[in-house]
Amino acid sequence: MLEMVSTHVPVLAGEVIDLLAPARGERVVDATFGGGGHAGLLADRIGSKGHLTAIDRDPAAEERFAEFAAVSPADTTFIRSDFVEGLRGLAAKEFRADMVLLDLGVSSMQIDTRDRGFSYSCDVPLDMRMDPTTGLTAADLVNDWDERRLSNTFREFGEERHAVVIAREIVRTRARAPITTTGELVSCIERAVPAPALFAGGHPAKRTFQALRIAVNDELGQLDEALPAAWEILAPGGRLAVISFHSLEDRRVKHFLAKRCKGCICPPDLPVCGCGRTPEGELITRRSVVPTAGEIAMNPRSRSARLRVVRKVEA
Repeated sequence: MLEMVSTHVPVLAGEVIDLLAPARGERVVDATFGGGGHAGLLADRIGSKGHLTAIDRDPAAEERFAEFAAVSPADTTFIRSDFVEGLRGLAAKEFRADMVLLDLGVSSMQIDTRDRGFSYSCDVPLDMRMDPTTGLTAADLVNDWDERRLSNTFREFGEERHAVVIAREIVRTRARAPITTTGELVSCIERAVPAPALFAGGHPAKRTFQALRIAVNDELGQLDEALPAAWEILAPGGRLAVISFHSLEDRRVKHFLAKRCKGCICPPDLPVCGCGRTPEGELITRRSVVPTAGEIAMNPRSRSARLRVVRKVEA
């Protein structure tokens, strides 16, 4: 089976397949190809008459795709792009998909590649770009943004309780010398947070690193633009699946899907509907689907995953 070619362990793999229900000959867009784990499962099921389009902005993903395409039972296409521009490009060509999958956040392969700077467990250049060929790095943000902007970023994107003192310590530290590595940033965070916080609630740098990664890659802005772009390319009856990994993403996904599945928006005291609005979709998952205890035991990184799936209704 094709999924055995990739060493990537896709989260909620069984649930994605069960809920998307890929069939022979269908057209699939994996808008976050990453390690190709989900793509392999989907390609196996759509078969030789199906087509899988993969999108990813990471050059390393493009290299992995070449190996994937060589053995895929389905026809394949790769688009080197962030998922917003990739999906918009497909829409401009009037492409229609039977399934679109968005697996959000950073991939395990990006975390495990030490020199990418996503992890706080090793001392490497402070980068965090999903496309390492363009844009500002985390070091740029840490050294150039003022204290208030850093504090707001840590609070908003990382839900960090100690955002103010961490931002203050960063500014104090960089006044002596630029902060250029993940290790230097971790040390800075450990000096800033109260002692009890060093030993409770996971690694003290976890939320700050998450916030910087989201800011560097404009992840929430990208998500807000990608969801309508994904919806546009869905054929009637097509399914959209989104896997998120923190509440900031999941709230946006939940709101978007609920809006697409809402019918009449007239005031409740109006005796007859005047808006004429009908639902554009129907929820396949009423609530987010979470990993089983068994999956979490085998793959602890799946713990925070949340899956939501919707079907586009016939026009």
